[in-house]
Amino acid sequence: MDFVYGPGKNHLFVPGPVNIPEPVIRAMNRNNEDYRSPAIPALTKTLLEDVKKIFKTTSGTPFLIPTTGTGAWESALTNTLSPGDRIVSFLIGQFSLLWIDQQQRLNFRVDVIESEWGRGADLDALASKLEADRSHTIKAVCIVHNETATGVTNDLAAVRKLLDGYRHPALVLVDGVSSICAIDFRMDEWGVDVALTGSQKALSMPTGMGIVCASPKAMEAAKTAKSVRVFFDWNDYLKFYKLGTFWPYTPSIQLLYGLRTALDLLFEEGLDNVIARHSRLGKATRLAVEAWGLKNCTQREDWFSDTVTAVVVPPYINSADVVKRAWTRYNLSLGLGLNKVAGKVFRIGHLGNLNEAFHFNPCRLSGLRLNTVGTWD
Repeated sequence: MDFVYGPGKNHLFVPGPVNIPEPVIRAMNRNNEDYRSPAIPALTKTLLEDVKKIFKTTSGTPFLIPTTGTGAWESALTNTLSPGDRIVSFLIGQFSLLWIDQQQRLNFRVDVIESEWGRGADLDALASKLEADRSHTIKAVCIVHNETATGVTNDLAAVRKLLDGYRHPALVLVDGVSSICAIDFRMDEWGVDVALTGSQKALSMPTGMGIVCASPKAMEAAKTAKSVRVFFDWNDYLKFYKLGTFWPYTPSIQLLYGLRTALDLLFEEGLDNVIARHSRLGKATRLAVEAWGLKNCTQREDWFSDTVTAVVVPPYINSADVVKRAWTRYNLSLGLGLNKVAGKVFRIGHLGNLNEAFHFNPCRLSGLRLNTVGTWD
């Protein structure tokens, strides 16, 4: 082995996967069960009702899919759209780039609106496309709510306002993987048609569950969508919903019990309080970065993310060296810069099971300081 773990507890500050609370770990520490027994359908029924609360929807239909965020992306696209459909999609960082790649590989016609990395979605460009699309050829607008590669959060309410202003019927599909349960998200109020998240982010669980929620409009679109889908087909779930057994294939029993406890913890704290806590931690991180004399990759205050901060290093520093030094010397995990910002930024995740007193303290990073010769101590 060419590495050695440092002493003590690893301090996990990547923007996902995140720290798992002890109650969730204990809830998942159980044997397998027969998912066709009365217990698992009863548990699943409560989960389906309660996950609607984290999306802030009363009319959405939720799906708990054994997958990652990438699978949840595919589920959202293939259930609502047909090959050749025209999509408008915003490219603002690595994860929006990957979603666009998936959209293109699924044979949709994608109008890519690209912004400089560190900036949010170009809504003026969207307005121009909507204004020109009098025949409503645009079938969907796809947007990443929170781009973890650059620490940028987009204004979903503004997207809805534009669509309503032009009376455009396009669906709104939202990647909320690193925002839902941490940043204000209002599915019904903002007219989001499909929203999705992953268990390993603000829900503070292991990777393995993609959670998708579809509006009545999206469910109607699914009736005529012609994209090929099998594992991600919502219709298979709906058949089992009607039967009261809920699962078209074998779920992870452990993740279901973990989700039950994760939701209970969120509701006990209060979802608005959880969002406010993330706001405090995000602001504290940005103030710490400013105190170090470094810059935020996000170029405007109204785009600042409360779940991840991308820190720009001086041009004579490779940010990967900062991440490596943090891990080897302090047993501290930070996020690498990705793609266009590789070597230029490191990322501090501050989402999920974190608090001011123990889990998150910017002073933990104070040992990482740039010395006079341009290296990191």
